[in-house]
Amino acid sequence: MSVSVLTTVISVSTLAAASVGLGMAAWTANIFATCVATVPSYHFNRRWTWGKRGVSDPWREVLPFWALAFAGLALSTFFVALTDPWMTHLHAGLAVHTGAVIGAHLSGFGILWVVQFVVLDRVLFQSA
Repeated sequence: MSVSVLTTVISVSTLAAASVGLGMAAWTANIFATCVATVPSYHFNRRWTWGKRGVSDPWREVLPFWALAFAGLALSTFFVALTDPWMTHLHAGLAVHTGAVIGAHLSGFGILWVVQFVVLDRVLFQSA
């Protein structure tokens, strides 16, 4: 759980900073935030959650992990791309608009979280 909390803080902070602070389009900021957060997510999950040490196997560990992360990215970017113009249309204030975009980001990943955990736990980082 600590890995999820840590990487969620990284992705949400990056998303808010990129969209509000740097003026990126919300969907672009979502992609950027996911790329930033996926790197520590992989390493922390591998080490802390599944206790793996040593060199990563690019085909059995890295590629499937990134594929799952980018499945979440696709879904969350879809939600963000729908939410951003909707909030603009509603003339939502900056805080509400940003909160809605962050909520859309988290919803996309939340939907895939359970599936991802099962795949990672049962297949990718299974104990020998």
